[in-house]
Amino acid sequence: MREKIHLIGAKNIHFIGIGGISMSGLAEILFRDGYNVSGSDDVLSETVKRLSKIGIKTFVPNSAGNISDEIDMVVYTAAVKFDNPEFKIASEKGIPLIERAALIGIMLKGYENPVCVAGSHGKTTTTSMLAEVTLNAGLDPTISIGGHMNRDGMNYRVGESSYFVMEACEYSNSFHHWHPQVGIILNIDADHLDFFGNLDNVIASFAKFAANIRPEGALIIQPDVPGFCDVTDGLACEVITFGLKKTGARFWADNIHYNEGMPSFDIMEHENFIAKVDLPLPGQHNMLNALACFAAAYKLGISPEIAARALCNISGTKRRYEYKGEYNGVKIYDDYAHHPTEIKSCLDAVRKSTGFERELESGRIICLFQPHTYTRTKNHFEDFAKSFSDADKIILVPIYAAREPFDPAISSEMLAESIRSNGGDAVSVENFDKAGNFLRKELYPGDVLITMGAGDVYEVGDKLLRTKLSTVSTDVDE
Repeated sequence: MREKIHLIGAKNIHFIGIGGISMSGLAEILFRDGYNVSGSDDVLSETVKRLSKIGIKTFVPNSAGNISDEIDMVVYTAAVKFDNPEFKIASEKGIPLIERAALIGIMLKGYENPVCVAGSHGKTTTTSMLAEVTLNAGLDPTISIGGHMNRDGMNYRVGESSYFVMEACEYSNSFHHWHPQVGIILNIDADHLDFFGNLDNVIASFAKFAANIRPEGALIIQPDVPGFCDVTDGLACEVITFGLKKTGARFWADNIHYNEGMPSFDIMEHENFIAKVDLPLPGQHNMLNALACFAAAYKLGISPEIAARALCNISGTKRRYEYKGEYNGVKIYDDYAHHPTEIKSCLDAVRKSTGFERELESGRIICLFQPHTYTRTKNHFEDFAKSFSDADKIILVPIYAAREPFDPAISSEMLAESIRSNGGDAVSVENFDKAGNFLRKELYPGDVLITMGAGDVYEVGDKLLRTKLSTVSTDVDE
């Protein structure tokens, strides 16, 4: 059994943005531990409705009036600005404020076996994998994932055991607050440069995360990640390596082959065969994710047989190469990829899984891409331009700004032009409606459409699937 969460001097806890994918789970954990929990959000989402139904007091929208004098602590995320009305009034009232990541750090102290899954790419998928493995092993884990599992549509679960499986984001150094028993670093890449500035600072951030792992625990890491020695040198915990090659990896993949893009492989520990996995998720990147998950399961004492069987039946995560349906003979998928490395991995998996060859006219891969943030688009501009080589046609919609103000120095039009200069067939359209109209003309039976990006580009595919047409529309803006 896990220990109850102890927030000294606090009984009434309020969450700003309680409908968020992480905040909602934290709110329920505290509620289940006997705290009086309230929270606000700007949208009456299904998550907010569910929290209200179980007894958590919810408010829509965010408002200063939601902060009563009885509240002992206010939880907020890094996205909340100081002029937020609830943050501002709580400050004026002298109510203690705590950032989400710091709260998680306190909560994890109540768990003997917290596992934090970090990395520039693949965190959500791997956390989901490990969640399913630990559930199949009967460990009754608490789970927090930055996405929704296909298994049951949930992004979190409140368990009663000492196990906590959670996704660990590096942005704003959030994961520095946490001291896991097992820490996973899937990979390290130059991302979130609006915060880190350069790859060296990214490596330093992951090194700090690794140094926080409990001495009796373990770091799971690839031996060829940038800065491997910087991250691992001097660690008190065990270092367990994984990879696709035997060299430098304790757990590695042998006898690899693909069946419609889905990897089948033997998991080896040094020279010894441990288990065979037929992974139902496509791509080499997911094989690496599965190896990391297997290594973590091994450290947690889960038998190889149970871990491998669970990996063979992984359900996956929404918005990670998620099949959405068929529109006039065109299969539509959606993926969260928004970094050049992720785009290349995803499109490679699409081509392997479809079996499309460029010289054959059996079908095409059409990619509708929404760049995510002006900073990322500028910082990786040349890499973005070269990352779509496995797509036959690329359509770009305007950049999703997220937390950033408009920047006229970068645009999807510029990126489309650069993709064309690198040999790609790319166009830029002004909005989602134009994208939908373009696709109705462009798509033909046998094609595959993948909507891609961390914003709301999936809405274009969803709208196509809601359109009941027997023939391809010609109602297109020329």
